[in-house]
Parts: sequence; C-alpha cells; structure tokens
Amino acid sequence: MSTKEFSSQLIYLEGMLSRFALKLTANRDDANDLVQETYLRALTHRDQFVESSNLKAWTCTIMKNTFINNYRKNVKYQTTFDSSSDMFFHKQNKECINYDPASTVCAKEIDAAIDNLDSEYKVPFRMYYQGYKYKEISNLLGLNIGTVKSRIFCTRKKLAECLEGYT
Repeated sequence: MSTKEFSSQLIYLEGMLSRFALKLTANRDDANDLVQETYLRALTHRDQFVESSNLKAWTCTIMKNTFINNYRKNVKYQTTFDSSSDMFFHKQNKECINYDPASTVCAKEIDAAIDNLDSEYKVPFRMYYQGYKYKEISNLLGLNIGTVKSRIFCTRKKLAECLEGYT
C-alpha cells in the first residue's frame, strides 16, 4: 500500500476515531488531541502495519494504548512522595469535587453490591479497580492471568445484573 493510499484510508477513519476518542476521554478537546496523537503514531509506524490486516482495528489499538499510557503517565505525575516519618504517597487533586447526595447514595449501593460478592471475585475486581494490572493481580494472588481476567469479567456481569438501574 502506498503512502498516499494509507493516508487516505486514515482520513476516511477520522469520524470513527473521533467518536471512539470521545468515548474514551469524555472531553472533546482531549478527544481531538488523542485523534491527532493516534494519527501521528500511525503515520510514524506505518511500516509496522501489515497490508492484509484491518487498518481500523490497528488504529483503534493505537488509540486505546495511547489513551492508557497517557492516563498512567497522568496518574503517576499527580502522585507525590511525602518525606515525613510516615513515608506514604499522596495523590494530588487539582480540583475539589463536590458530590451531590444522590451520587453518594449510588456509590454506597455499588460498594455494597461489590461487598456482597464472593471474595474470589471481589478481591481481583477491587485490585483492578484500584489500578493494578492483570499481571500484577495474577502475581499477587498466585492465579493464572486468564483466571484473573475471567473473574473480573464475571464480576462485571454480576454487578451489571445487580445494579440494573445504573446502566
């Protein structure tokens, strides 16, 4: 595939990539930045694209991985080290969020639904929710990575059934 064909096919995917980016970021400006960064990476690594494969899936994977990497970098940037005797980490919060009573009640109901699960499902799900990667959960709990993924998936399904009104 020539560079011109590759570029024109990327441009054709712009609408779909913009919608996907907006779904990931929930912010139009961040979504536009993510689309631009995806285009840049796709064009930079054009030689890694296999012609007989799916360009749409390839660019979506680039976008998803870029989003995840940016998120992790942002979380790491917002964490500072406290050199007091306690030696613990603080997560800086740039803006104060005021929760309304309804969202507080919803959060309590969701936590209660999670607490009602068996520990074999609850523990991996909570770890994943706290930011652990599948591999880390697998190593810490002594489980196969497939088992961890399966339990997290099953937990999501169980929570979706329990919390039908929230979806």
